[in-house]
Amino acid sequence: MAGKTRKVSVKSKVWLEDRQGRIIFGLGRMRILNAIQKCGSLNAAAKDLKMSYRAVWGKIKVTEEALGKPLLVKSQGGSAGGGSTLTPYAHTLMERYLALSRIIDNQADDLFESGFLDPQ
Repeated sequence: MAGKTRKVSVKSKVWLEDRQGRIIFGLGRMRILNAIQKCGSLNAAAKDLKMSYRAVWGKIKVTEEALGKPLLVKSQGGSAGGGSTLTPYAHTLMERYLALSRIIDNQADDLFESGFLDPQ
């Protein structure tokens, strides 16, 4: 099939789980952290993602507890309102997750292109 475009491609998703099978980090948590970074607060991020504040906060809390490190630095409200910024650890986690996802995607693509559908 050299030179032809395949009608089939391989797709994969990568996420981190704890021993109980709960999702600790994946694309959804990445979207949440990106939204917090963009919007400057959990509440604004939740609105941007069309999620409840409680759902967003719950996912962040589960991840922080499982990893034993904070992902957010929160500032209290006031006349200017509160806000949240990502910790350096959150930035590192996001970078490493993306790197891991790219490696796995590339390996899956390589395996697939090496004849996965054309066994000898």
